[in-house]
Amino acid sequence: MSTESRHLSVHVDRPVDEVYAFASEPANLPRWAPGLGSSVERTADGWFVDTPGGRARVTFAPTNEYGVLDHEVLTPTGETVYVPLRAVADGDGCEVIFTVRRLPGMTDAEFERDIAAVSADLANLKRVVESAAGSGPFTEPS
Repeated sequence: MSTESRHLSVHVDRPVDEVYAFASEPANLPRWAPGLGSSVERTADGWFVDTPGGRARVTFAPTNEYGVLDHEVLTPTGETVYVPLRAVADGDGCEVIFTVRRLPGMTDAEFERDIAAVSADLANLKRVVESAAGSGPFTEPS
């Protein structure tokens, strides 16, 4: 069974290693991905995000040199959603590519709403990383 996907991307005028360092830090999620959740907390059981539907666990791929930012979200309903996300070098900047997948039972309107939320999050990522250039580490909340 195949899944419908939409690949969204944004060019960020910062080196791929800076974008990767920022986006791979779960503590930064509320700064660039408010579509996922408004706050994040690390516990002994992992990273948790407060989403509109309740508390969800987010697990990122291990740190790597390839820009892979894939992560799994364990939703409040117990579903695990796999999220493909990459930061790819593009000259002096990078392209961030996010694959939005239609979940089973998702209506066209719900799928389009997810696409719009991810598009806004990617634009936010671009704005945050580009505006923070040269201002020090990205781990401090703004």
